[in-house]
Amino acid sequence: MSFSVRLTVRSYEIDTQGHVNGAVYHQYADHARAECLRAAGVSLRDLLATGVGPVTLENTVRYHHELRAGDTVDVTCDFVWGDGKTSRVVQRFLRPDGTLVAEVTGTGGLLDLQERRLVSDPGEHWRALAAHPEVLNL
Repeated sequence: MSFSVRLTVRSYEIDTQGHVNGAVYHQYADHARAECLRAAGVSLRDLLATGVGPVTLENTVRYHHELRAGDTVDVTCDFVWGDGKTSRVVQRFLRPDGTLVAEVTGTGGLLDLQERRLVSDPGEHWRALAAHPEVLNL
């Protein structure tokens, strides 16, 4: 299942070339992931109460087309789970007509807040907290 949130580019997010500043793509991706977790029924407060917290280990942005002030973009979230301590989130930035603007691929995990180590099965923690785990592809 692919989750999506629609955003409108604000004028203060524009760089000197007239398109969205590169750092803003990370902010859009973060916002979409937070909304995806909310749609899944996951409370960050409840997650932290279990003694773990989310960590980002790597993000990669691939740009395809410009976004300018006033443009509308849909940001998707697709969680990809494996057998290890990390998971990936693939996010696509799409114009309403379906044109691919950018892709953000992130690798993350859940950090045991006392041991300061990644937990062995992050998907299980998310699944236990999610009212709608299918939104997280669980």
